[in-house]
Amino acid sequence: MEPVYRTIIGLARTVFFLEGLKFTVTGDENIPARGGAVLAVNHTGYMDFTYAGLPVRTPKRYIRFMAKHEVFDNKVSGPIMRALKHIPVDRTAGSDSYKSAVEYLRSGELVGVYPEATISRSFEIKDLKSGAARMAIEADVPIIPIVIWGAQRVWTKGHPKRLGRTNTPISIAVGEPIPPSEPAAELTAELKVTMQKLLAGLQESYVHEPGAYWVPARLGGGAPTLEEANALDAAETEERAARKRAGQDDSGA
Repeated sequence: MEPVYRTIIGLARTVFFLEGLKFTVTGDENIPARGGAVLAVNHTGYMDFTYAGLPVRTPKRYIRFMAKHEVFDNKVSGPIMRALKHIPVDRTAGSDSYKSAVEYLRSGELVGVYPEATISRSFEIKDLKSGAARMAIEADVPIIPIVIWGAQRVWTKGHPKRLGRTNTPISIAVGEPIPPSEPAAELTAELKVTMQKLLAGLQESYVHEPGAYWVPARLGGGAPTLEEANALDAAETEERAARKRAGQDDSGA
């Protein structure tokens, strides 16, 4: 029993109801009833992690998400994240979080990761980091792809949040477990192709508004193309690095 996690889930479901969110979940039978697995989730919005938890409730399990350490440092969210047994990630020293994730997997936990690392502004599947594959191989557990579509309409990068009663439809697809075959690069490539296929399947039955910011350019929407989004990400990364360098220079002056 995990009373804190159960309470958080109850609160989340209440919020979903008040927002009028309409969920369609397929493939939840692919979540194992027991044993470790890496849950690889696409990343289009800030609320993805709350929606990704829905399929695992079919076998009544919980996800231990890898999340940036700043969330754990917050005096409000920190105690909650630790109570839920999530895994803090320090991007400047990621080996500790990686080891913790592997230990969780070996002990039979479901570990949630965003292999794209950051939110996809194009809402397409970005190039994936190899961490999910490497963890699965080291812990000898499968990777289970989870793709969410519609979450970007609630709250995504660069656009106002819409947390009121929007009646937004959100589709979730869980793919079949992918065995942890080596090498990691090939496993990562297989994961990306699988996630792309799952995403295309969800988009086929979803009603898209032409020109809308949350619709990919490929489908006639106003979102940037994957190439344009990558350029925006690169510019933002460089700007952040420049600010950090400036701060270090100032502190040393």
